[in-house]
Amino acid sequence: MSIKNEYLNGLMDRVIARNPAEPEFHQAVREVLTSLAPVVEARPEFIREGVMDCLVEPERIIKFRVPWEDEKGNIHVNRGFRVQFNSAIGPYKGGLRFHPSVYEGIIKFLGFEQIFKNSLTGLPIGGGKGGSDFDPKGKTDLEVMRFCQSFMTELFKYIGPDTDVPAGDIGVGSREIGYLFGQYKRLRNEFTGVLTGKGLSYGGSLARTEATGYGLCYFTDCMLKDAGKSFEGATVVISGSGNVALYACEKAAQFGAKVVAMSDSGGYIYDKNGIDLPLMKRLKEVERKRISAYIDTHPEAEYHTGCAGVWQIPCGIALPCATQNELDLQSAKALIANGCFAVAEGANMPCTPDAVDALQAAGVLFAPAKAANAGGVATSALEMSQNSMRFYWTFEEVDDHLRKIMTDLYHNASDAAARYGTPGDLVAGANIAGFLKVGESMLAYGIV
Repeated sequence: MSIKNEYLNGLMDRVIARNPAEPEFHQAVREVLTSLAPVVEARPEFIREGVMDCLVEPERIIKFRVPWEDEKGNIHVNRGFRVQFNSAIGPYKGGLRFHPSVYEGIIKFLGFEQIFKNSLTGLPIGGGKGGSDFDPKGKTDLEVMRFCQSFMTELFKYIGPDTDVPAGDIGVGSREIGYLFGQYKRLRNEFTGVLTGKGLSYGGSLARTEATGYGLCYFTDCMLKDAGKSFEGATVVISGSGNVALYACEKAAQFGAKVVAMSDSGGYIYDKNGIDLPLMKRLKEVERKRISAYIDTHPEAEYHTGCAGVWQIPCGIALPCATQNELDLQSAKALIANGCFAVAEGANMPCTPDAVDALQAAGVLFAPAKAANAGGVATSALEMSQNSMRFYWTFEEVDDHLRKIMTDLYHNASDAAARYGTPGDLVAGANIAGFLKVGESMLAYGIV
């Protein structure tokens, strides 16, 4: 993926030199700078006034130790991170990820992507991300609580409802959000909307759990309709089995599709009759079991170890909803060969760059994550609005807001792509549309 601008090429070289051994961050920055080449040629003030150089440098990186005690009295020390990347259009907003793979480069990649995703929603929220290399899997509730309390004891100094509003991500669900919010409330002696994804009894929003998966399908539906296609009657393959995947499965089925496969980190289920969603929800949300348990109820389904094989299943629509770089070139070629006509990213950057190039070259409709999975953060911002008003909206009201946001987001990205010479390229369109609002704000502030 070459950058067709000499200055931006040099900037990319500087990013790599200043941030060594952070390939995910490099990948995210390269994709954005590649898309923005025609923008800076039309608007050289973005370079002249330093906007591009500031854009790729976080405003603040917070890194801290997180000591906690297990049930046996042993002390463990994890690392905590919060990257406050850009606040040009509002307070930092982005999730917390608890997973062994977390390191500074992953958080920077996610925070950088969050800048444009949040901008695309049209709502006043900046970009940030955080997390820890702590793994909540296999831990007791008491151990998770102790970790979350220790984590928030450091993080609370740097966040607030008008400064930085974290949410959940991989490994941070309702249990973790509750422990984190409880500790923040205890330390600050205030009840504010400082975290989103909260429980409904203490300031959460209806439809937040469903939002990313539903929003993914709303965006994809717009993309399909523009191309004269539809979910109706289509076969869908989804990777992952967390919130995004479960509720993408639910909404795709409501749109008339048949979802035949889902996965987790151990393997995938293929059910030619269509995924039994109530069972899958029970396994993953209530019993917290591995996806392999699906065949105990449906022995006619197939379970396969390993995750990559899920993309070998013939389908019309593929929704990668697991993790970054899960869908590689080989998987993209398999999807193309099997007649896949649309791929929409539910996870953050789940397709490798060469996979994206192959899909687009083959004429497959492609929806990038920063646009397609923005429904989660959009609804988080709606939760912030409800908290500020000390009010709440019905599920239907939130869902209506979400559908409108995702529809407008699609058209803004599509229009930006056409305006800057790449019609139909939603990767470029999303990057451009997301950048322009942030870039204009940074210009207005002077050197930031």
